[in-house]
Amino acid sequence: MFYKYADGHGLPHDPLKAIVAPRPIGWISSRSKTGAINLAPFSFFNMISTKPCLVMFCSEGYKDSVAFVEETGEFAANLVSSHLAVAMNASSVNAPRGTSEFVYAGLTPADCELITAPRVTEAFASLECVVTEVRRPKDRNGNPVAAIMVIGEVVGVHISEDVLTDGLVDITKSKPVSRLGYMDFATTEVTYQMFRPKWGESK
Repeated sequence: MFYKYADGHGLPHDPLKAIVAPRPIGWISSRSKTGAINLAPFSFFNMISTKPCLVMFCSEGYKDSVAFVEETGEFAANLVSSHLAVAMNASSVNAPRGTSEFVYAGLTPADCELITAPRVTEAFASLECVVTEVRRPKDRNGNPVAAIMVIGEVVGVHISEDVLTDGLVDITKSKPVSRLGYMDFATTEVTYQMFRPKWGESK
């Protein structure tokens, strides 16, 4: 099938998030200037640079996570592993401002080393980030959209020894959860290797 996006797809649900999948989940923890803490998952999340290391998450609408990181310029991105999938989903609740998603989801905040935002103690890995940009994306006509993109530079990394094998992060141990389309999620348990070819070598 083919459809013009503006005309609609005619399917039971929008297929785009199922096509652009899997997507890593940025489990973003932040702290406001007054000390309130927030924890929320974002499936529009990824690493966009290594030198320096930059990660981004995008919020569809102005939410507490964006408000808090604009106030303090910091956030932590926590790894969602299979044992935290239910807690991650719980933290997505549309709780009133001032409610602690850590408490609601039964999680423990831990102090970071270089930023004031907390991290998730139970997470196998957390990235301490300092905000470099908050962007308001535009459509092809130059009109601002509802989404807000936050880009942060990674300044500190926490990794649990439990997910290391021979000094490498072992995906079969960390079992990251990704977001698919609709209400679907996936856990990475099986991996395989492919090495980038060099021109002139046999295929």
